[in-house]
Amino acid sequence: MSRGQDLLARLGDQLSAIQGRLTPDAEMDKITWFRAGGKADILFQPADEADLAAFLKLLPADVPLLVVGVGSNLLVREGGVRGVVIRLSAKGFGEAERISDTRIRAGAACPDKRVAALALDSGIGGFHFYHGIPGAIGGALRMNAGANGVETRERVIEVRALDRQGNVHTLSNADMGYAYRHSSAPADFIFVSAVFEGYPEDAATIRAAMDAVQHHRETVQPIREKTGGSTFKNPEGTSAWKEIDRAGCRGLMIGGAQMSPMHCNFMINTGSATGYDLEYLGETVRARVLETSGIRLQWEIKRVGEFKLGREVQEFLGQLL
Repeated sequence: MSRGQDLLARLGDQLSAIQGRLTPDAEMDKITWFRAGGKADILFQPADEADLAAFLKLLPADVPLLVVGVGSNLLVREGGVRGVVIRLSAKGFGEAERISDTRIRAGAACPDKRVAALALDSGIGGFHFYHGIPGAIGGALRMNAGANGVETRERVIEVRALDRQGNVHTLSNADMGYAYRHSSAPADFIFVSAVFEGYPEDAATIRAAMDAVQHHRETVQPIREKTGGSTFKNPEGTSAWKEIDRAGCRGLMIGGAQMSPMHCNFMINTGSATGYDLEYLGETVRARVLETSGIRLQWEIKRVGEFKLGREVQEFLGQLL
């Protein structure tokens, strides 16, 4: 019996009231943009918020829990993910609606681009930056996603979340504790929706801003590759790509993983990369930048799961290629 099947058996009859989809031994490479990585013991896609709360209430405290979005900035290690991975369904958590002249409510599984499109249709400015972020609102809330000089924290009014026991919490903007690509909201909170606020703006102005975002992405980013977006956070006073380029890592390859020749802060799977290749490449880049510039790049891509035996990647590789 596999780990996933064993965990399902452990939960047993308690699952009879759960409406969402439970998949044992789920292949995480099928739902991540890198198209690499091992299996999750169980993948759970709740039907709606009530279903998610019911599942959390029955899940034993010792079972590890990981929440993922659309997988756009997620690197899963080859050894897979223990416990339960929760992926919010589009049907239950993917809607967005205008709730006032300047406010939008969006579910955590709603694509960022859909919020930008709704804002355009509603004449609400300030959301054009979401047009260029290939993720969902839950991830944007957690990491304070931003682009083109605007960050999520500038638009958030309140966030609805469930804790590990299935209890509902409402967080204000201040409660989220936002910083650059970071939120200090409790790590075990699962965001289910949020209310955002923009400002009145004419459609032509919004459309022009969205077109500029799209043009920028198409001309400087490898958007048609298997990538996870920006690999590293920008250090204080400089850009990650500049330091990577200065360290001679533009186009650097390890196995099937490569730092994009087009935008060298984007790591891509050229077709056969494993989770090991991708993380090994990232740590090699970090080591070279540290040696060249004295800067310790911090990962922006979220790395999860366990290493496969004999395929561990150490932080800051000592031996450079």
